[in-house]
Amino acid sequence: MTTRPSDAARLLQILNSETEAVSLFVVVLKKEQKALAQGDTEALPTLVEEKNVLGGQLATLATQRNVLLAGQGLAGDRPGVEAWCAGHPEEKVVAAAWAGVLELAREAKELNRLNGELIALRMQHNARALEALRSGNNPLDLYGPDGQAQPPNRLRINDSV
Repeated sequence: MTTRPSDAARLLQILNSETEAVSLFVVVLKKEQKALAQGDTEALPTLVEEKNVLGGQLATLATQRNVLLAGQGLAGDRPGVEAWCAGHPEEKVVAAAWAGVLELAREAKELNRLNGELIALRMQHNARALEALRSGNNPLDLYGPDGQAQPPNRLRINDSV
């Protein structure tokens, strides 16, 4: 496997950019977690947009990394980087940068999982609150089996809650 001197530098540059982007993604996920825990739904659309932008940047960087690896006859993504690092043990800085990307990715994955659980809990809470307001005896159906709106008396809000 032959490597041009610039290949190691280019891979390191990409991995450093990925580290920065994943770090920012983790920060946004932490903000999202705080907003979800506090019930601050106003903040969520902006955070989703930030995550989308960072996700696009990460996809672009992954493509650049995979093109570089493919140019050396290696697979893309994790197997390719690990094969590159195994073939270039002297490039400890590249291996360290890759380990940093993986660690941040694990943190982001766990934060995303926890945020998903918070969203599910919030949805359950909202469904229960809506059920209580609707008197608790009727299902949450707004439309009958025929597709028509339910009569108003079934959708009456129970103000004794």
